[in-house]
Amino acid sequence: MNNNGVSKKQARVVVIGGGTGVFTVLSGLRKYPLDLNAVVTMADDGGSTGILREEFGILPPGDVRRALVALSYADNRILADLFNYRFEEGSLKGHAFGNLMLTALERLCGDFGDAVSEAAKILAVRGKVLPVTLANVRLHAMLEDGTMIRGEENIDIPKHDPRLKIKKVFLEPKASIHPKAEHAILRADLIVIGPGDLYTSIMPNLVVGGMRETLARAKGKKVYVVNIMTKWGETNGFLVNDFIRVIESELGHGVLDYAVINTKRPSASRFYRYEKEFSEFVIPGDLPQSPMPVFGDFLRRQGFVRHDPEKLASILVSLL
Repeated sequence: MNNNGVSKKQARVVVIGGGTGVFTVLSGLRKYPLDLNAVVTMADDGGSTGILREEFGILPPGDVRRALVALSYADNRILADLFNYRFEEGSLKGHAFGNLMLTALERLCGDFGDAVSEAAKILAVRGKVLPVTLANVRLHAMLEDGTMIRGEENIDIPKHDPRLKIKKVFLEPKASIHPKAEHAILRADLIVIGPGDLYTSIMPNLVVGGMRETLARAKGKKVYVVNIMTKWGETNGFLVNDFIRVIESELGHGVLDYAVINTKRPSASRFYRYEKEFSEFVIPGDLPQSPMPVFGDFLRRQGFVRHDPEKLASILVSLL
């Protein structure tokens, strides 16, 4: 309420991405009085999601499932836990229950978008989870030597020489932005891109037809959350400005308003597992004046080297 006793409009926030990155951002922001929307990639084709895509022709449910759980306000949290439950034996080994439920709902509703809406009701989701496109697409990457890699999983877990740089990624067949995702972005006060694997979680959203134009038209502030660590086979040796360069190669210069950059280095003990995966701490390097850098300690205090949901949400809300 304001001083006149009139209810203030909730700020509208859209989070664009996939994987654990979207889950992290939404988990932090859900504690604030915001109108939250998640726009998630439809390029995943690995693990449980990949099997369901092949056997049922369904759009990939995995990233949608994570976002739904992050925004669930169900009184009984067992529902959210059930949605994330992954079978460890039998013919269902590796499948997350939520992926199977979304597949069944798609069959009942006849449309993947409607299936997501019904799952949101079951989980008492506040806000919306929107597929970036309703087209059945596959992610492709062109490497610097001209080699083409087909499939998100093959890019994510490279079978090719991972030292080769990715020149560009694209979707086949060509896809258009889901009208509901476009609408959410255009009415947002804040648009958060990332964090997440650059070429397999973030860029698959940005290369969807109409996304560049939609973000350029959107009046809300656009924030890119830069990754804390590089990823072998995708962003080897990347500095902060390299991540920004790739994003702007698709969106154009001047679209992003801010870049949120973690400056807190993990302890040596937390670095150990990442050294085995050839991942490195992302350092700023020479940064451009635009987007405006926002520096801070956004690191989780323990466990995986990832962004802390509460720290990240605090700085994002301050940008409103």
